[in-house]
Amino acid sequence: MNERRTHKAAMLDRDGTIIPDRIYTRDPEDVVLLPGASAAIRQLASAGYPSIVVTNQSGIARGLISLTQYHAVRRRLDEVLAAEGAMLADTFTCPHHPDFGSPCLCRKPNTGLFERAAVVHELDLSRCLYVGDKARDVMPALKFGGRGVLVQSRSTADEDVAQADAVRIPVVPSLIEAVSLLLAPVP
Repeated sequence: MNERRTHKAAMLDRDGTIIPDRIYTRDPEDVVLLPGASAAIRQLASAGYPSIVVTNQSGIARGLISLTQYHAVRRRLDEVLAAEGAMLADTFTCPHHPDFGSPCLCRKPNTGLFERAAVVHELDLSRCLYVGDKARDVMPALKFGGRGVLVQSRSTADEDVAQADAVRIPVVPSLIEAVSLLLAPVP
C-alpha cells in the first residue's frame, strides 16, 4: 500500500445508519437524523476519525431517483448535520445496480468506493472503522483489517445479523452505540 496512506476515517453507510432507510430517499424534506447520529459523528471527529459516507444508491440506476434529487438529499444531510455541529468529510456513492446496467466494482459489497476514498483521503484502510446496517457495509473491515460494527435497523435482514455474528462483528441498535463500542479503550 502507498506509504503516504496513513490517515484513518469512519466509513459510514447512510440509509439506516445516519438517516432512516426510506427506500429511495429523493425528497430533501425527508432527511432527518436517527437519534444520536450527529453526536456519534462529532465523537468520531473528536477521536480523529472523520466520517465518510459510503453508500449504494441503486435508485439512480433504476430511474427512481435523479442525480439532481440525490444531490439535493446529500446537501440536506450536510445542512442537518451542520445544524447539530457535525460534518461529513466526504461521500462516495455507487449509482449502479447489476439488474439495470453493467456490474461495477463500486457497489458494496465490492470495495471500489472504499479504495477510492483511500486514494482521495490518503487512508490506511486497516486503521478505518466500518459501520452500517447491512453486512455489505461492514464486511470490508475484514478484508482491510479494520474494525466493523453492524447497526441493526428496521431494514437489517436476519441474514445480515447472522453473517456479522458468524465473523464476530458486533451488532448494536444505533450508530451512537457503534461509536461508543469502537472508541472504547481496548482492554
